[in-house]
Amino acid sequence: MIADFESYLDQIDNVANRERVRTVLNWVQTTFPQLEQRYAWNQPMFTDHGTFIIGFSVAKPHMGFAPESEGMAHFAEQIAAAGYNPGKKFGRIKWTQAVDYDLLKQIIKYNIDDKIDCATFWRR
Repeated sequence: MIADFESYLDQIDNVANRERVRTVLNWVQTTFPQLEQRYAWNQPMFTDHGTFIIGFSVAKPHMGFAPESEGMAHFAEQIAAAGYNPGKKFGRIKWTQAVDYDLLKQIIKYNIDDKIDCATFWRR
């Protein structure tokens, strides 16, 4: 299902972390089947009609999710309540933390709806 991302996943040394990222990516594709997979800027991401919706990355202590700064700002309280470490354009989920799929679903749906008429990759 996420064939485009397998080479990325293969680079994640920790097997448990690799499977966790695979699970999240599969969940996104299953929950939002209209989204297209894209691998760019060394990260798997999902787009809708050519516009960026969300991207994911990994680091030693966490998995990152990037909904652009607009998505981070809109969901700042929920991201903080989930205990995730927020940045301006992305959030960090420690490998020891649970993935809040309901929150991810809200963030992705927000970006899809907010960018319905967006004709560029990034918001302007």
